[in-house]
Amino acid sequence: MTRAMLVARYAAFALVATAANLAVQRAVLGLGDDGVHFAAAVAAGTLAGLVIKYVLDKRWIFGDREGGIAAHGAKFTAYSLMGLVTTVIFWGSETAFWLIWQSEAMREAGALIGLGIGYVVKYRLDRRFVFAGAGAAS
Repeated sequence: MTRAMLVARYAAFALVATAANLAVQRAVLGLGDDGVHFAAAVAAGTLAGLVIKYVLDKRWIFGDREGGIAAHGAKFTAYSLMGLVTTVIFWGSETAFWLIWQSEAMREAGALIGLGIGYVVKYRLDRRFVFAGAGAAS
């Protein structure tokens, strides 16, 4: 697969996972708008997006065809942990931009920059630690 194809797929899968996350959040928030529903919406949306992105990345980005509950469990756990690392990058960038410029536009710019950097780091961590030896793309 060419680098351009890899980047296009990875970006498309990120958009699909984000859309699923937000759709699930909206569905849960349709049941109520208190703090409990908000927490449930964020948790359910995050889980939905994470599972979708894992399945797509596993097969279409890293070419991993290994199956079985044990293999999926170990890989999904590692995949999720790599996501925690990159979430810190995203939140840190967003927060830093807010603290420095204290404007919504700059906060969102920081979020987009952090998200972009986070996805690059996530790909590299997943390639090295989650899907190593699975015919992973370079």
